[in-house]
Amino acid sequence: MRKLIRGGTVVNASESATADVLVDGETVVGVGRFDGVDAEVIDATGCFVLPGAIDNHTHLSMPFGGTWSADDYDTGTRAAAAGGTTCIVDFALQMHRGGLRSSLEEWMGRAEGAAHVDYGFHMAITNADAATIADMSSMVDEGITSFKVFLAYPNVLMVTDDQYLAVLERARDLEALTMVHCENGHAIAHLVSKALAAGQTDPIHHALTRPETMEAEATGRAVRLAGFAGAPVFVVHVSCKAAADEIIRARAAGARAYGETCIQYLFNSVDDLRRPGFEGARYVCSPPLRDAANQPHLWDALRLDHLQIVSTDHCPFNDEQKRLGLGDFSKIPNGLAAIQHRLPMLWEHGVRAGRLSPNRVVEITSTAVARMFGLERKGWIGAGADADIVVFDPARRHVFSCATSLMNVDYDIYEGREVAGSPRLTLSRGTVVWDDGRICTRPGHGQYVRRAVFDARRL
Repeated sequence: MRKLIRGGTVVNASESATADVLVDGETVVGVGRFDGVDAEVIDATGCFVLPGAIDNHTHLSMPFGGTWSADDYDTGTRAAAAGGTTCIVDFALQMHRGGLRSSLEEWMGRAEGAAHVDYGFHMAITNADAATIADMSSMVDEGITSFKVFLAYPNVLMVTDDQYLAVLERARDLEALTMVHCENGHAIAHLVSKALAAGQTDPIHHALTRPETMEAEATGRAVRLAGFAGAPVFVVHVSCKAAADEIIRARAAGARAYGETCIQYLFNSVDDLRRPGFEGARYVCSPPLRDAANQPHLWDALRLDHLQIVSTDHCPFNDEQKRLGLGDFSKIPNGLAAIQHRLPMLWEHGVRAGRLSPNRVVEITSTAVARMFGLERKGWIGAGADADIVVFDPARRHVFSCATSLMNVDYDIYEGREVAGSPRLTLSRGTVVWDDGRICTRPGHGQYVRRAVFDARRL
């Protein structure tokens, strides 16, 4: 059955126009004026018709700190669809020595038959030995064309500089993209030990022991090593001006250096970790929330394309899980729940506040993500694209709360905050997943997406 989305303003990254969108099965077949066609009509009058958002940074069903992230591929992708996200690229974490294949199979098994929207994977390398480096080519063959390393979390996830360089070199040869979590893990471990020895155990000390200097130093090191290797690099969750400036300098010098920030760094601050009782633990993530003085610089970096993407780093934990760190901030599971909030928050504080155009919001939440990570049929509305579409109603007021959240978390970090504008309808490959307050699909509608290799000419 064909669908005709009629009367809305179609917003792509490069242009906007009042037009109809004709969908046949899973694919957009035309944008323009269509009269007399046999199709189910979806009235989008007064609404913006956007390409489905893509979240390139999520952690569903992920083990961390003695527990698991609270959203699985069913609940997490329900919440994604409610927030206008029609595709995620999640992280498959290397859990075993001797290569990457068994870890990929583990993550594939968790997602298959569970997701409501499409999904892909980055492979996160935690042990860059010879077998792992050799296995990277088989990941690219599977359509996994990006590899993440951590310069933080020593003895758990962190790779050494020589291992990082080996990943960069192999990814370069495979035309893949290396992603990097930039914090100086060893220096932070020293600061954490000192704080705990001094009896400083509250959530605020998570931030105080991970200062901006440690992120900026690691970011500078990461982009310089990538430049030396002649490899592209993507810095994840940039939280502060000092780290963004390292990327800006590298790009000015001709490096293929790219980066993202996340909505929490635009809308939350270190003061959230000072909330009374143990409430501050809800806001523990890495890198930590920063002084709000960084936020204007991050908005500017997005506006000027110094940073190309806004993601969520969705890694949710309930209050009971957060309490694993009661009396020892270093044991608080790191992560926030935000997969449902990105598009409405960026519209309210980006578009309505005059910081970003609707086209730029589409760019940083969808089009640039698709181009950066090789999702060739996604990120735009036009003939031949996947029919991943959001009917976004700028007059539809929404209040964030546990009552309106589909995330599997017992609090909402934006509880009570109201926005003007939210998704009314979300289609994934032509199928309505979210319809004005309800999920319409069953688990398993979402499919695994193979991604193309990295090509800077797409950006």
